[in-house]
Amino acid sequence: MPLEIVQGQPGDANALEALYNAVHDHLARGVNWPGWEKGIYPTRRDAERGLEEDSLFVAKDGADIAGSIILSHRPEPAFMPVKWLADCDYSEVFVIRTFVVHPHYLRHGVGRALLAFAQRQAQATGMRSLRLDVFRKNTPAIRLYEQCGYTYIDTVDLGLAVYGLDRFHLYERLV
Repeated sequence: MPLEIVQGQPGDANALEALYNAVHDHLARGVNWPGWEKGIYPTRRDAERGLEEDSLFVAKDGADIAGSIILSHRPEPAFMPVKWLADCDYSEVFVIRTFVVHPHYLRHGVGRALLAFAQRQAQATGMRSLRLDVFRKNTPAIRLYEQCGYTYIDTVDLGLAVYGLDRFHLYERLV
């Protein structure tokens, strides 16, 4: 499947909202590995913020959005005291956020393609590191990150226990 990964455009907001809703519906029918809740995260507002900040990228299969990723410079507050592999300012780090693959494209390499794209973008823009958090019970995502060269760093509380999301693993990949 030939994917094209491009910067998201304001006109993608409706398709991204539909993508998030499809993911939520899929998770509701099976195991909700990431612990996401419809109307809470991710939402259209998350997509709009990524589009406004020029940090959201979409994987397109023709006209369809197969997945998306946000590459931000904004860490979660819980990231700050952590000893990361790269000792640098967040202007030299991409924090991966809102990494999603449409249910119809699961197990088709879209996630790997988006992570490889993130690595290329980081190299092209002089970043030193890619960082992310993942709910500790999200074993499919953890397996993918580790297979793609991400190193486990620490486990932290992101303040989401009210949603049943008590602890998150932090991962990093040097560029």
